[in-house]
Amino acid sequence: VQLQACGGGLVRPGGSLRLSCAASRRTLSNNNMGWFRQTPGEERQFVAAITWNGATTNYADSVKGRFTISRDNAKNMVYLNMNRLSPEDTAVYYCATHISGPFSNRASYRYWGQGTQVTVSS
Repeated sequence: VQLQACGGGLVRPGGSLRLSCAASRRTLSNNNMGWFRQTPGEERQFVAAITWNGATTNYADSVKGRFTISRDNAKNMVYLNMNRLSPEDTAVYYCATHISGPFSNRASYRYWGQGTQVTVSS
């Protein structure tokens, strides 16, 4: 499975971005999916997750009310809409396929995309 995250960029505080995650050579429709982020020198941190059918979502406290994870199984895509961005959201964002275990646990995921840089700065 190859996952490709895209949509990152430079945005001013308070702005918005939409990240996308696409998969090649595999359908994502059977997988719960998650987004993580990582800053230099820090561990990869959970951001959001969504079940295979989109019925349930889960968010880190730091992004609740600002970020929304969604998916379009017909397009084999997973999205992360990010609003009211702050400099603390600056990181490389990764999408991943959830295998088993807690959504917030990095070890619960198997396949990872290469990441997309999000920079929030004025």
